[in-house]
Amino acid sequence: MPKFVIHKHHASHLHWDLRLEMSGVLKSWAVPKEPSAKKGIKRLAIQVEDHDLSYADFHGEIKEGYGKGIVKIWDAGTYELISKDSKKIEFELKGKKLKGKFVLVKTNFGKQKEKSWLFFKT
Repeated sequence: MPKFVIHKHHASHLHWDLRLEMSGVLKSWAVPKEPSAKKGIKRLAIQVEDHDLSYADFHGEIKEGYGKGIVKIWDAGTYELISKDSKKIEFELKGKKLKGKFVLVKTNFGKQKEKSWLFFKT
């Protein structure tokens, strides 16, 4: 089963990085507020660059450049992909903190319209 990881990232602004293993990389979204285990609580998720699969195990300090700060693994596990298209990704997380069906839904609002998604438990 593919892996997922959520990093708690103390960079210039505290945020959480959702990462899903897909097509040989970690597809990644920056989530400004802590992900919720409760149904229907929506979180903005800004799609960012893909990361190498080895990054799933990373924790520590990024000392320079983009992303400078402390990175901790907030949750990790496997997931099952239920469906995926250009506007919606449905999956079931099997983590320590987050368990159950979640969705990423493409939106068109905010400063980064082309990268904006909503992330929530269904």
